[in-house]
Amino acid sequence: MRSAHSVDQVRAAEAELIARLPEGTLMRRAATGLAVTCARLLTRRRGRVYGSRVVVLAGSGDNGGDALYAGAELARRGARVTAVLLAPGRAHGGGLAALRAAHGRVVVEQEVGLADFSSADLVLDGIVGIGGRGGLRPEAEPYARAARTGVVVAVDVPSGVDADTGEVAGAALRADVTVCFGTHKPGLLIDPGASYAGAVQLVGIGLELPPAGVVALQHADVAALLPVPGAESDKYRRGVVGVAAGSARYPGAALLAVAGALRGGAGAVRYVGTAAEEVVRRFPETLVTEGGPAGAGRVQAWVVGPGGGEGAGRALAEALAADVPVLVDADGLTELARLGPGALAGRTAPTLLTPHTGEAARLLAGAGAGSGGDGGTRSEHARPPAADELAAARLATARRLAAAYRATVLLKGSTTVVADPSGAVRVNPTGTAWLATAGSGDVLAGLAGSLLAAGLSAPDAAAVAAYLHGLAARHTAAVPGAPVTASEVAAALPAVWNDVRAGAAPEPRSGRAGGTGA
Repeated sequence: MRSAHSVDQVRAAEAELIARLPEGTLMRRAATGLAVTCARLLTRRRGRVYGSRVVVLAGSGDNGGDALYAGAELARRGARVTAVLLAPGRAHGGGLAALRAAHGRVVVEQEVGLADFSSADLVLDGIVGIGGRGGLRPEAEPYARAARTGVVVAVDVPSGVDADTGEVAGAALRADVTVCFGTHKPGLLIDPGASYAGAVQLVGIGLELPPAGVVALQHADVAALLPVPGAESDKYRRGVVGVAAGSARYPGAALLAVAGALRGGAGAVRYVGTAAEEVVRRFPETLVTEGGPAGAGRVQAWVVGPGGGEGAGRALAEALAADVPVLVDADGLTELARLGPGALAGRTAPTLLTPHTGEAARLLAGAGAGSGGDGGTRSEHARPPAADELAAARLATARRLAAAYRATVLLKGSTTVVADPSGAVRVNPTGTAWLATAGSGDVLAGLAGSLLAAGLSAPDAAAVAAYLHGLAARHTAAVPGAPVTASEVAAALPAVWNDVRAGAAPEPRSGRAGGTGA
């Protein structure tokens, strides 16, 4: 599991460690790990460190100090190191002295710095550290736009990216590699910041940290959560998931939701809706019931909303009245936004909401948390926030929704974020942009609902479903990538389920991973 800690948590842990160590020890640890990574990159690129052209973009403060000390270490190995001081009067004194002692070159002129930047074999981005807010300052902006031929290595976080949230409020310097110290930072795992981070490498510096508020599951974590039948299991003990989906206009949504549900670990799938004939023809193992969820018989979880059309309101009301977990998607979310959080009041069983940002905007408006709202009292006239604004602040959006509706939220997009009402977050590291295809969200809803019926908690079911769904899309799209259909993603789920259990599939890459569907 990748754990990501807030800036405040990191600062507190650093202060505690600094108090026990000789002065400068912590910075030297970070700089040494940074230099080792840079030396490895240069060796891979040029065959050696000696003679390589290295540029250090040094801002003020400790981030610039880390970069300057690392530059000094590379200079001692024979690299030709130039430090470009973006705040000459506030450069880190110890780091600057170390670089000069190692015969590094120091420049302050922007034209010279940009020329060196563009021709360097490797650039160290030490402009702004984890405490930075907003985009790059005017003196640093040209480096974000300049052409470069070398590898850019960010020091702890790409400059211009908010370390706590991944938000990018202005210009930011895109990295090929980010070396983070002590722990991952949330902004390295969540878009848009993750798309600026490149490959993320963690360097341990001895921090003692509290439990992380943001985590990203890996293969071993997911494998430990997958439901596995025992010797005495039968279909009912494994769980029955009900699916209320599809309409005359969207019959395919029913088929895709059932396809995902059948591959999610539950022992049986019970379908209610207008597409019963098509569902049984395609999936004869499905149990079909006339009417809505109220008359469907016992299930351990409901999936409501994919392609539900005008019948979504009734299906949602009947499912929410049952004392079982309910996953609400698509047209079910539209109905829930109309009703507001009061529709979930009094429920004791978990509720899982699976919106994309457009649906999230409607849900926030329904909760009285539109533009200028605070997520509190519902207002019939709340204006929905813009979907692109919510996408740019994915972490905050997921947490706002979870708090407003007192439900677990799986916010779909380029980075899928799962938040529960406590504020704890799981970030999905799998996926591909090819998942932005019709019906992929229906498959995800069915898969997550099946995991709920099999006994997983709402946060676990959401995180595991997103992980498997993203892997299945990667498996189908292959390398370098090709269009996929939602049906192909569903069909690939058994293969990736086996890969995860066997530990055979590669670890998801760090940084930007792609979406989890619409």
